[in-house]
Amino acid sequence: MPSFDAIVIGTGQAGPFLASRLAAAGMRVAVVERGLFGGTCVNTGCIPTKTLVASAAAAQAVRRAGDFGVVAAAPAVDMKAVKARKDRISGEARDGTEASMRNLPNGRVYDGHARFESPKQVRVGDEVLTAERIFINVGGRASIPPMDGVADVPFLTNSSMMAIDFVPPHLVIVGGSYVGLEFAQMYRRFGSEVTVIEKSPRLIAREDEDVSAAIREVVEREGVSVRTGAECIGLEKSPAGVRVRVSCEEGAPAVEGTHLLLAVGRRPNTDDLGLDRAGVAADARGYIQTDDQLRTNVPGIWALGDCNGKGAFTHTAYNDFEIVAANLLDGDPRKVSDRIEAYALYVDPPLGRCGMTETAAKKAGKRLLVGKRPMTKVKRAVEKGETQGFIKIVVDADSKRILGAAILGVGGDEVIHTILDVMYARAPYTLVQRAMHIHPTVSEYLPTVMGELQPA
Repeated sequence: MPSFDAIVIGTGQAGPFLASRLAAAGMRVAVVERGLFGGTCVNTGCIPTKTLVASAAAAQAVRRAGDFGVVAAAPAVDMKAVKARKDRISGEARDGTEASMRNLPNGRVYDGHARFESPKQVRVGDEVLTAERIFINVGGRASIPPMDGVADVPFLTNSSMMAIDFVPPHLVIVGGSYVGLEFAQMYRRFGSEVTVIEKSPRLIAREDEDVSAAIREVVEREGVSVRTGAECIGLEKSPAGVRVRVSCEEGAPAVEGTHLLLAVGRRPNTDDLGLDRAGVAADARGYIQTDDQLRTNVPGIWALGDCNGKGAFTHTAYNDFEIVAANLLDGDPRKVSDRIEAYALYVDPPLGRCGMTETAAKKAGKRLLVGKRPMTKVKRAVEKGETQGFIKIVVDADSKRILGAAILGVGGDEVIHTILDVMYARAPYTLVQRAMHIHPTVSEYLPTVMGELQPA
């Protein structure tokens, strides 16, 4: 029965970094991986999808060349070459992660599925590993809802989409949130007819209504069809491929397409870990319950990344690693509640988001100041011919601190960090208002927006 100081289950964005820190501290570490090294981000998430987004953006740039006085032929998309580029970039990241783990000093990799035998024991194949510290970093996967007909039709998920090396004639996407919208725009740019079907009354319903409306305008402007308020979604085969029944106020009662992508949420990979044998508590959806330092209810067991329900992003998983390492190795009492929610939607133009929405801030009973500026009045956006979207900043009128922001527009995924850093500094909005930024940039308009705040 091999004995270690620590066992790390899963090699997503938290596990490998934590394993490296623990090994560097002199601990003997076992790393367990049942599939591809690198987790969702490297294999089916951030890296491959954003690589595809870049290829789609290149096609769109050629398509729009005439707007800039450049004569170019209509783009011809070679999806086999697009996929090959994606596979290469994703593969390099995966291979790098795997090599770092297999060459880890004081470490050993076990290939196989991990299941708890007890709070201190994990079985991998025929071997049972023991350790005083066990770290769970098993990630998540696409959720397949029990909608009518789902067992009778072929469908794709964000994972199986990575194998596509052709342009679907008509891609129907069930799910109008972040994953669905990114695939919708990219495949429309590759040449597919695309229809997005969303159960909620609007796209990305967690955002403010003005953000949702602007995102819908972005994708519809490029020819993506959007059906919201689809209360009774059902699936069935059709001569074309698949028919999706919907119940909407407007439009046909069904949409027919050649291919179907289900993008309706995620679920944690915890149902086959044997958590009950270790006594580890999970909620009704399978997310492992942790405290503010990512400890489970069982001493010596931690849960990091998507499987703990405290974030579903690469950056939140990496931050989980930082929090655990700080507490265990650095004597630094960091905690999850210190971080500010931040994420991006990588349609083009992108949406950068941090902190509270205006809607959430109002529900919290705060007195607000809100500033908003359309990208049509941002010279950098005008020069680049990308004037969709806006900058929106929400401020606490009493403390003068920034509560949140949404930047939908060129560079929004980068500019948002200016706001995020000021929020972490707990500085008043006037710090940004009085700053001198470089012209011509999008960031230079943040002081302008701060100077135009109005009660909301």
